[in-house]
Amino acid sequence: MRIQKRRLGLTIIGILLLVFAISITTSYAEPRMPIPRIGLNMEEAQSPQEVASSIEILFILTILALAPSILMMMTCFTRIIIVLSFIRKAISTQTTPPNQVLIGLALFLTFFIMAPIGAEINSTAVQPYLQEEISQEAALENAMKPVRSFMFRQTREKDLALFIDISGSEKPKQLEDIPSKALIPAFIISELKTGFQIGFVLFIPFIVIDMVVASTLMSMGMMMLPPVMISLPFKILLFIMVDGWNLIIKSLIEGFR
Repeated sequence: MRIQKRRLGLTIIGILLLVFAISITTSYAEPRMPIPRIGLNMEEAQSPQEVASSIEILFILTILALAPSILMMMTCFTRIIIVLSFIRKAISTQTTPPNQVLIGLALFLTFFIMAPIGAEINSTAVQPYLQEEISQEAALENAMKPVRSFMFRQTREKDLALFIDISGSEKPKQLEDIPSKALIPAFIISELKTGFQIGFVLFIPFIVIDMVVASTLMSMGMMMLPPVMISLPFKILLFIMVDGWNLIIKSLIEGFR
């Protein structure tokens, strides 16, 4: 009897503790926050202004999707990243600086070089359009003028003639008559050629160091020792002594002015 009473008492105490724990958890629980439901509905437009607003939103989304391509292909980014990649290869540092650093440096240099063009686009296209002083077509035309002027200064006539001949269009009499569909690819291949030319010049002093180190090791009979291991410190020392980053960045910026 005593054992049964003891078991009954322990069972009652356990039930009371369980009820007490549930009451505490319920009282201190955080209040439930309603989760909003986000939906995309297609309804009939009630006015032409709603149609125009929808078209503007789609146009802005399209521009944002193409922004990386516009940034890389219609600015100075292509030449800068090619030159920075060549200088890393020339020094023979495989992952130093890393790709993230090179891309970040190229982006900030692009913003610095293209800042006057961006300011001109803002003053002649963006602000007048936001103030409803010009139409959307006029804003696009005004925005393309400084960009086309920048690309014309960096594009070779030979590359322009190539795409004009391929497109089969008439020979333009003025620069304004050249379509953007021919100007943009001509600008891209011109930038590629210029970047490779700069990269070739950058390779020359480092190749000389490699040749001197290799011939010295061979004359000393150390053919089993990799020449790159010995020439790498000398390349870094040469690059530091001539203040290489300063010279390269200065040459890149002045090349676009």
